[in-house]
Amino acid sequence: MTALIRMRLAGFFHGGRVLAPLIAVLVVLGVLYGGGASPAATAYGYSAAALFPILAWLAKVVLDTEPDVQRRLARLAVGPVREGLAGLLAATLAGAAVCAAAMLTPWAFHAIRGPEPGSAEASLPAGILLGVLAHLLALPAAVALGALSGRAVTRRILPGVAVLVTGSLLVVVLGLNGSFAPWLAPPVMAVARVLTDGAVPPAAELARLTIWSLAWCTVALATYGWLRRARS
Repeated sequence: MTALIRMRLAGFFHGGRVLAPLIAVLVVLGVLYGGGASPAATAYGYSAAALFPILAWLAKVVLDTEPDVQRRLARLAVGPVREGLAGLLAATLAGAAVCAAAMLTPWAFHAIRGPEPGSAEASLPAGILLGVLAHLLALPAAVALGALSGRAVTRRILPGVAVLVTGSLLVVVLGLNGSFAPWLAPPVMAVARVLTDGAVPPAAELARLTIWSLAWCTVALATYGWLRRARS
């Protein structure tokens, strides 16, 4: 399975498919962090939300790198479960690199500051940890959405793009405050919202968001696995 992961990542990087998502990431990070300093928790919460559609797009591109015939041969060689898992892990590794860049970039722009004296803002280490959590909650959900929009599921480019764009929009719309069905989307917007003031949210709230994200990802990835088996 390690060889499959390397092969997918090699095709993604060496084939030039990395360029478009990379440019999008640089633009988003430049816009986010080019306007001044803010508390770490707030900055990273916005970063995770803004990068979500790009992470989903990145996952789709990684999964679509492998030609259909080669994917079928890999399924025969290692089995459908390991072949599908290799693709998801490759997409996750690529997304993790983006998240790492998102965590490091604001320091180059001096866009992260410590708490204001006398405020309830989180300390700098706590804000960084909250930022790590925000990106860790966004990444698996983005990979799941990218997988659902991948060619192995949708078969053609246009339906895949439609799933990706619609899913990304629904994450924002359903994640708005007062949404009628927020549980239909991963808690990307909810995480950004609780980190807006820069304070450390209650532990119960962080646990709720984590469980929510894990439950959504479990359902989405189970759906992906079922669709892949049905359409293989």
